[in-house]
Amino acid sequence: MLVRILREHLRPYKRWITAVIVLQLVGTIASLYLPSLNADIIDNGVVKGDTAYILRTGGWMLGVSLIQIACTITAVFFGARTAMAFGRDLRSRIFQKVGSFSSREVGQFGAPSLITRNTNDVQQVQMLAMLTFTMMISAPITLVGGVIMALREDIGLSWLVAAAIPVLVAIVGFILSRMIPGFRLMQTRLDTVNQVMREQITGIRVIRAFVREPYETERFGEANTDLTDVSITVGRWMSAIFPSVMLVLNASSVAVLWFGGIRIDAETMQIGALTAFLAYLIQILMAVMMSTFMLVMVPRAAVSADRIGEVLDTDSSVVPPPEGVKEVSTRGELELRNVDFMYQGATHPVLKDISFAAQPGQTTAIVGSTGAGKSTLINLIPRLFDATGGTVVVDGVDVREYDPETLWSRIGLVPQKAYLFSGTVASNLRYGKPDATEAEMWEALEIAQAKDFVEAMPGGLESPIAQGGTNVSGGQRQRIAIARALIRRPEVYLFDDSFSALDVATDARLRKALKPVTADSTVLIVAQRVFTITDADRIVVLEDGAVVGLGTHEELLESCPTYVEIVESQLKAEAS
Repeated sequence: MLVRILREHLRPYKRWITAVIVLQLVGTIASLYLPSLNADIIDNGVVKGDTAYILRTGGWMLGVSLIQIACTITAVFFGARTAMAFGRDLRSRIFQKVGSFSSREVGQFGAPSLITRNTNDVQQVQMLAMLTFTMMISAPITLVGGVIMALREDIGLSWLVAAAIPVLVAIVGFILSRMIPGFRLMQTRLDTVNQVMREQITGIRVIRAFVREPYETERFGEANTDLTDVSITVGRWMSAIFPSVMLVLNASSVAVLWFGGIRIDAETMQIGALTAFLAYLIQILMAVMMSTFMLVMVPRAAVSADRIGEVLDTDSSVVPPPEGVKEVSTRGELELRNVDFMYQGATHPVLKDISFAAQPGQTTAIVGSTGAGKSTLINLIPRLFDATGGTVVVDGVDVREYDPETLWSRIGLVPQKAYLFSGTVASNLRYGKPDATEAEMWEALEIAQAKDFVEAMPGGLESPIAQGGTNVSGGQRQRIAIARALIRRPEVYLFDDSFSALDVATDARLRKALKPVTADSTVLIVAQRVFTITDADRIVVLEDGAVVGLGTHEELLESCPTYVEIVESQLKAEAS
């Protein structure tokens, strides 16, 4: 998966990568040439006392050094630029993929895990790419070139190179085999920490209300300790790599000086050649060390790449048609035909054989006990989920045959949990209609009974809204969300328990203001309070995912025991 991701996302940057390879090749060859020049200065200049030769060869060394510096700096610049572009593209692709997911896939991965995959996991792969361009390309060139140049200086000491490299590779391979499982576990534990922390931040009011701070502190502490324990274990193995490399490096250097001294004493080797051989051996082992450092990064990047690949290879259960319907003749007709729905892995369906129709100009209410499937039913209409059986039809066309943008443009949804985005009141309203004028926004706010409190805010339409709308009350958040749906003037309005945070008087005013606006549209209202939907044209009663009643308020009081039970329970609650 790691190779596939790198290949796919680095393909647009072939020219930059080619430039990096060429520059690294030239720079590495230059660095390999320097010890040989240094040996010449010692043997032919210093030993013989030839100052002119020293100056001439030294000038040549200076020129080679400048070439090496220039090539290395330029290669690192292009390499880092390519790696950053790669990370940007990969994050963008994951974001777009997640944006295509239905609620089923988002729930399958979980929001904390998706965030981690698009940040920390991408960063691990991006770091590998950057280190590859800045270090790994030069390492094999240095390794091969260093061996050739070392043998060129003295073949008699070549057995030291042949002995040192396998020892170093064996030690590093053993350590890495212990680290790879730890890297995989670290990413999973990081997901858990993010999940716990996200839950605690989101539910801080509930935690404080029920005095659960000690429990949540302990819960986070356990998750944090689990991550810390794995990180320490991996860190211990990682910390053993560089001492091991340095041990082999230093032992090899001592061996070269020992056996090289013997050869010099026997006059079979010159001092300059020994100096050059030692330099090449250090370069060879440093190349192995750089490769080792890369090998430390590869397992973690491979784990991250696998997690990224899981997201990229997951297809949404809501698949847009190849050539979706973009135009229809009718406006606002809605029908559910024998609709079933079952969550993935569930043993029982949430909805069973749901059939009813809603016409423009009509208000259809959906009531039922908690868990009856009301919100799930609403979510099937804009294809947040796809029905597992039956058909959802809007304007005579199966919703699965629509172009997604066309379907969504015909629907105004106010979800059960009113969510506002960070920005301003105006920017949130323009989610419903990007080109909305101020007059249109104020009109929508007035209908939603939100105009008064928005006018009272310091900036009016430009007043700041925090992420999630946490700086406004639940009722204010709900009314802005309703205004956001109203401003686009859709053909089908879906209100998923959207009036629950409103007091009775505000609820009544809002519903009265809605009537002329939605007179030509189809309106579906999920409601908990019966009195908010007594004047609905039709009421659908759900129980255990099935329709047990269909009619007006008066008709259901006569024919539907479940509806009567709901009404009576609410009347008793109000009386008490």
